[in-house]
Amino acid sequence: MKTETENLSANQSLDIIRQMINQAQGNVRGSSFHFLLWGWVVALANLGMFTLIQLEYSKPYIVWLITIPAWLASMYYGFKHGQENRIVTHIDKISMWIWVSYGICIFTLVFFGSVIHWNVNPVILLMTVVPTFISGIVIRFKPLVLGGISFWFFAIVCFLVDPQYQYLVGALAVVTGYLIPGYLLRYKKD
Repeated sequence: MKTETENLSANQSLDIIRQMINQAQGNVRGSSFHFLLWGWVVALANLGMFTLIQLEYSKPYIVWLITIPAWLASMYYGFKHGQENRIVTHIDKISMWIWVSYGICIFTLVFFGSVIHWNVNPVILLMTVVPTFISGIVIRFKPLVLGGISFWFFAIVCFLVDPQYQYLVGALAVVTGYLIPGYLLRYKKD
C-alpha cells in the first residue's frame, strides 16, 4: 500500500504548499489585532516612561504595568480565535512559536535588565526585527517586512541616543513597525 505522499505529483505538492501559505496569510491578517494592541500598549508605555522621567517621578517604570492586562487580552483573544473554525497550518504553528520564543526572550531580558543598567530598549527593538520581518515574509505583506526593517533602524538609533530619549525612539519604532502595518493589514483588500 502506497502512502499519500507517494501519490502526489510535484505540481500537487506545490499546490498544497501554496494553499498553506494562502491560509497562513489569511490567519495572520485576521490577527492584526495583536500588532495593533501591542503597538498601542508599547507606544503609550514608552511615552509614559519618557514623561515620568521628565517629571522626575521616582518609579517611572510603573507605566509598564499596562502590559499585564495587554498580555491577558492577547492570550484571551488568541485562545478565543483559536477555537473558531479555522485551519491551523504548519506555517501558523511556526509563526506562533517564533512569537512565543520572542516573548520568552523579552521576559528574560526584562527580568535581568539590571545587569545592563535597564538599557533594554535598543536590545528589545533589535530582537523585534526577527519575528516582525519573518511574519511579513510569511504572509507576503511588504508593510510588515518594512516594519521589521524599521525596528532594525530604530534599534541602531536607540543605541546612539541618551537613555532617556530611547523611550521616544521606542515609541516611534512601534508606530512604524506595528501600528502602521497593523492598520494596513486590518484594512487590506485581498
